[in-house]
Amino acid sequence: MNPLLDVSMLLRLHERALGESEPGWPATAPWGAIAANHRCNGLLWDEEDKARRRDVPAAEIAANKRRIDDFNQRRNDAVEAVDEALLARLADVEPGPGARLHSETAGAMIDRLSILALKIHHMQAQTRRKDVGDEHVAACEAKLARLRLQRADLAACLDTLLCGAAEGSVYFKVYRQFKMYNDAALNPYLSGQRSTEGARAGEG
Repeated sequence: MNPLLDVSMLLRLHERALGESEPGWPATAPWGAIAANHRCNGLLWDEEDKARRRDVPAAEIAANKRRIDDFNQRRNDAVEAVDEALLARLADVEPGPGARLHSETAGAMIDRLSILALKIHHMQAQTRRKDVGDEHVAACEAKLARLRLQRADLAACLDTLLCGAAEGSVYFKVYRQFKMYNDAALNPYLSGQRSTEGARAGEG
């Protein structure tokens, strides 16, 4: 088993959390942040579906977009928290002289595995529909097989990264997302910069 994180258990918990029973997330770090990330991805999935509606008032779609923004920020915060917790467990590991920097963090890979779990869950539901033809079911079964392969490949890559990090042959860093559109000091439409620029342009 991986000394930093049991990747096979991660996959099981991702799946279980999408079912009807309580997944039973471990109480130790980084599992709390992993659970928060997975919850946000599930909420994002629902809001993204709702935001594609064309039979509701525009105000409802705007509300969907605002919730998407909020969940996405919380999702990214959770990814950073996962990386912080894993790196804290690696605090005593000194990367070797030939250690390579991994461009993608473990938290980002766990986030991608969460999304793949959601895709698999919803694609599997499509294969069980009784109100569609055989062609639809067959197409979804082929996509489901591809998604499962993608998840298995990514899980193996995550396991390799974490094992390498534990032995000091590879390392990763916490990369801050700095979502500027959510920051009132950085988004020109929230800080007033854009309206000021427009006023100045009008004066000219």
